[in-house]
Amino acid sequence: MHMMSKTRHLKILSICFLGWPLVLYSAERYKVPRTDWGQPDLQGVWNFSSAVPMQRPLEFGRRQFLTDAEASNGIRHFELGAGADVVPPNRFGIESYYNDIRVDNSGHGGRFRTSHIIYPLNGQIPPRIPGVRRIPGGVTPTDGERPVRFVVGGIGRDGPEDRGLSERCIVGFNQGPPFTPSLYNNHIQIIQNKDYVVIMTEMIHDARIVKLGSPEPLNDSIGLWSGDSIGSWVGETLVVETRNFNGKTQSFDGFGSSENKLLIERFSRIAPDVVNYEFTLEDPTTFVDKLTAIIPMSKVSAQLYEYACHEGNYGMANMLRAARRSDSRTYSDTVADLFNR
Repeated sequence: MHMMSKTRHLKILSICFLGWPLVLYSAERYKVPRTDWGQPDLQGVWNFSSAVPMQRPLEFGRRQFLTDAEASNGIRHFELGAGADVVPPNRFGIESYYNDIRVDNSGHGGRFRTSHIIYPLNGQIPPRIPGVRRIPGGVTPTDGERPVRFVVGGIGRDGPEDRGLSERCIVGFNQGPPFTPSLYNNHIQIIQNKDYVVIMTEMIHDARIVKLGSPEPLNDSIGLWSGDSIGSWVGETLVVETRNFNGKTQSFDGFGSSENKLLIERFSRIAPDVVNYEFTLEDPTTFVDKLTAIIPMSKVSAQLYEYACHEGNYGMANMLRAARRSDSRTYSDTVADLFNR
């Protein structure tokens, strides 16, 4: 969400691209509600879907926002990030399996951004450390090695560890952290008490427990899928620092490993129905510089339902069963060839 000067009003847009009805809030008059123990209240279900590309198309240079004319003409011309160092949203081939009604790519925010990434200033993912390559992923098996760090597809069908993390129901497309808009299930629920904040994701139904205050951090030898999160209140903003990722996921956007990643997230409620979500990722073994992105989250008057991951319940077993049948036929053919010589 773009924050205007204090003398101007903050414009909150609806989730539609065109004909946006405007609801005006005064940024300086808005008072964040408090919990019973006096902390800013971030509780509720929030949606972070977006049609804005993560990386900025090169045509915009360092410009962060569309003009009114560009916004009124829609955003189709830059949805795919043409010309940028970015793979289009359908890089996994998923869209070929879903029609548009299943795709959640609207957004809620102020002025339309040209990209979610605001640093580096060109809106691009920082250059990689020499030798760091993009880890492939796709619907069909690709060349690769264990551990399989991408979420979709796999490197083979010999065993479950050769499949992508979402097929194993471990990490979803946009489960995070950090949260990045994806095809669907772009919701989180925030639950607070005095000493903890729980961030529950719609995707994979993961609950990340953020310890508040100054708790003892985990030993460096302990790695977790979603890392170890410690939070603190800085003014009206919840700042969450997450370390101790297990290295079995990518660092960001297909590059590197999460093992040495530091993630700093900031949650700020700037209007009754908007939380400004900002994250900064630092990974000196993957990128030469840090990366910062902003993604507005809109309040949803609904509840999260359980995410039943049937890829793991049924798809995995069926796929491996088919692979063993294929192995069996290959073995039978080999034996037959030996006897027919």
